[in-house]
Amino acid sequence: MTYASVLPIAERRPRRSRVRAGALRRERLLRRLAQAADVPLTLLVAPAGYGKTTLLEHWLEHDPRQVAWLTVGEPDNDPDRLVASIALALGDDAPAGTLVGLADAVERRADEFVLVIDDLHHLTSPDALGVVMAVADAVPAGSQVVAAGRGEPDLPVGRLRAQGRMIDLRARDLAMTPREAAAMLSVAGLDLAPEDVLVLHERTAGWPAGLYLAALSLRGLPDVHRAVGHFGGDDRLVADYVRDELLDPLDGEQIAFLEQTSVLEELSGPLCDAVLRRHGSGRVLRDLSRSNALVIPLDDADGSYRCHPLLADMLLAELRRARPRGEAELHRRAGDWYARAGDLDRAIGHAIDAGDVERAGDLLWETAAARVLGGRGADVDGLLERFTPEQIAAHPALALTAAARHLATGERDLVEHWTAAARHRLDGSGALHAGVETMRAAVARDGIEEMVSDAASAYRRAPGDSPWRALCCLLRGVGEHLRGDATAARAQLEEGARRGAVAAPGVQSLCLAQLALLAIDDGDWDQGPLLAARARAQAERLGADRHPATALVFAVSALVRAHRERVEDAQADRQRAVALLTSLVDNAAWYDAEVRIVLARAALRLGDVTGTRTLLGEASRALSRDPGAVVLRRWLDDMWGQVEAFTVTELVGPSSLTTAELRILALMPTHLTFREIGGRLHVSANTVKTHAHAVYRKLDVCSRSDAVVRARSTGLLDDPDQVLARSSP
Repeated sequence: MTYASVLPIAERRPRRSRVRAGALRRERLLRRLAQAADVPLTLLVAPAGYGKTTLLEHWLEHDPRQVAWLTVGEPDNDPDRLVASIALALGDDAPAGTLVGLADAVERRADEFVLVIDDLHHLTSPDALGVVMAVADAVPAGSQVVAAGRGEPDLPVGRLRAQGRMIDLRARDLAMTPREAAAMLSVAGLDLAPEDVLVLHERTAGWPAGLYLAALSLRGLPDVHRAVGHFGGDDRLVADYVRDELLDPLDGEQIAFLEQTSVLEELSGPLCDAVLRRHGSGRVLRDLSRSNALVIPLDDADGSYRCHPLLADMLLAELRRARPRGEAELHRRAGDWYARAGDLDRAIGHAIDAGDVERAGDLLWETAAARVLGGRGADVDGLLERFTPEQIAAHPALALTAAARHLATGERDLVEHWTAAARHRLDGSGALHAGVETMRAAVARDGIEEMVSDAASAYRRAPGDSPWRALCCLLRGVGEHLRGDATAARAQLEEGARRGAVAAPGVQSLCLAQLALLAIDDGDWDQGPLLAARARAQAERLGADRHPATALVFAVSALVRAHRERVEDAQADRQRAVALLTSLVDNAAWYDAEVRIVLARAALRLGDVTGTRTLLGEASRALSRDPGAVVLRRWLDDMWGQVEAFTVTELVGPSSLTTAELRILALMPTHLTFREIGGRLHVSANTVKTHAHAVYRKLDVCSRSDAVVRARSTGLLDDPDQVLARSSP
């Protein structure tokens, strides 16, 4: 524009004939503007297509104050011309060429008014912007200056905001919410399913112009859902709009910069310098973020930016047309930069995009342990899906990563399949050899003895800081425990817990659970519950549903809580352990047997003999596959002995003790009367008496003392002094 478009205060700005951005969004923003009516300066800064002018028209249509509207252009960088234009718009008789006179006239105005300065981005000279500030400083209470533009004006924004003299609305404020986007798309003739609206909202980042262009492009298509999935910045309508409205004002160097950095999700000066092999990218990004380009700052320090998704799509399509071989090299440089910076997630993504399968595999294996052992196996799934099975099999690091992922879900056949593929193509890499041995140890197909041997060898080969070493310690510790060497087991499990605290929290949780079992085996019912509680807390933080191998953790917790008469909590842990164990496809024999025996011990403590027998039978079948687990066999024999203490008619089916009866039984060894027991359990003495007689009947005894003796002989009760201590408030 080469001249100022002036509408004096006697006239209203006419409403444009255009598709409205949506009533919901309009009302939300109008409320925000209304709250700023007593602020001298209101600033609207956003790229084209955010509806700044239309929003102001709606606002001022209902504002009772007088309105002057000035649309500025390049010539208004002449301060004298700008002073004259503002004076004309305000309808003042002040000397047009005198800023002092204009400010004085503004300050003396009796009627409240709003001065709109549209297209403020055309004002770049300090003198012209000084005129705007002088007028804003002079407006009396109740009046204000509202300035709208596509780029950041060179005004003291920070100081004005801190002084409470300005509010500003940016692109993030003007962007549509998903609900607003759905309403606008519907008005534009495109009714979509909620999930499709969310996809378009994400692709456009709520940009009103982008959403409207999407409606124009997609409506009437036979398969709109499929078209939504492919919509992006390479759409012809979007590309033309972006080119004309956003890129046209930029010079060739700026456009080339944006095009080559379109391979990056996040932009920073050092990263762009490395990818483009140049200097000064930080300054370019700062300038672009303050222009009309959709380059959005991600922090307040001008350190990080991102391109609007549609702009990035459009630029990437241009790059592929202009330099079809250049994209891979840019991705390689970006991947190398991220790898040096320690951001392996992004490094892997760029290696994949560069088509460098070997590099991507090596990086993915570096992070596989932390992901899989940290309960983030789904992240690995997403990355592995970007390779074909043939590519995975051809690269040992990728094959081992696939094996590790299946290990987390107990799919031993697939673990062995991918481990064999990796071993077939192994070179001299010690880390990869360690990975193969770790997978073999975890599968434990050849029993406890081979598991310990493989885990020890893998530990020696693995790098000193590798999270896989924590898993090796767990496997060695379990093996030593189950073959009877408690001292060696404790040392390995304690090291595994230390190593896994940060890098492999799932392994740490299992190490602590196994240490709890060692303590319980020693009769240490003080240390055992503490270790079990730590294991359970870590599993909860990890997200047990994402790490089904923590079934043992909840089984041990169920045993401890049952021992402490916390019946409901024990039942909940027991059910959770069973659910997690069931979700594992094919467990190692020792793990399957150990979890089931621990659950059987908890079940017997809770009076569920039928469940106990079932679990022990399943554990016996699992142990038939591994004769080396001598401790598990001892546990199993002990448990069968306790179960046999019950007669066929005792504690079976409907005769099993209920939760309420177990509470009463837990307090029978004390000296409390039935009335005192009722007070403690908040039930009546008659209720206690009823439950007590049910206990006598089910235990086939005639008195309270006989019930205690019978319960202690079958493992339902401990020493009476311990019970009394646990039952104390």
